[in-house]
Amino acid sequence: MVVVGLTGNVAAGKSTVAELWRDAGVPVASADRLARTAVEPGSGALAQIVDFFGNDVLKEDGSLDRAAVRRRVFRDEEALRHLEAIVHPEVRRLRDEWTERRRTEGAPLVVWEIPLLFETGMESEVDVVVVVDAPAEVRRRRIVKTRDMTREEADAVMAAQQPSEAKRSKADIVLNNGGGREELAAAAAEALRGLRLRRKRR
Repeated sequence: MVVVGLTGNVAAGKSTVAELWRDAGVPVASADRLARTAVEPGSGALAQIVDFFGNDVLKEDGSLDRAAVRRRVFRDEEALRHLEAIVHPEVRRLRDEWTERRRTEGAPLVVWEIPLLFETGMESEVDVVVVVDAPAEVRRRRIVKTRDMTREEADAVMAAQQPSEAKRSKADIVLNNGGGREELAAAAAEALRGLRLRRKRR
């Protein structure tokens, strides 16, 4: 089984590529979705987060208020590190379980969609690294428009990640997303054909 690491900086378009590949029949594990599962009401991870941040990070229904947490860790590196120390191990455990199920089912190709693939040193755990990239100003506009952030918050999020140039240099495949969805879809389809051929040659 070929394990593909799909990554890219915030608002570059990696989730769109993941969606396109999922629609094409490829199993995709989303780190963001697994992170939501990891902190569901009743989970140990959520209890630890509440112990550290307090009850004001909970919504009325007992679920995690992600916007409230984001405000708490904004410009507070110690709080961010503590949050990551709680969530990341649980996400890893869930992803490993998911991958083993796909292996048992005989899936020839799976994708891990991980925004912080390089930042967490996980590029060594995948067979192929695919980076989705877009110009910084394009990504900034997307963040402000779609994620209810100010330009200052968008800049802070972007600055916390490795520069795009560094990620491109470590990628096996780079998908450029400075244009429209149709262009990205065509590039993603071509990349997927190559990944499937790689599986057959192994």
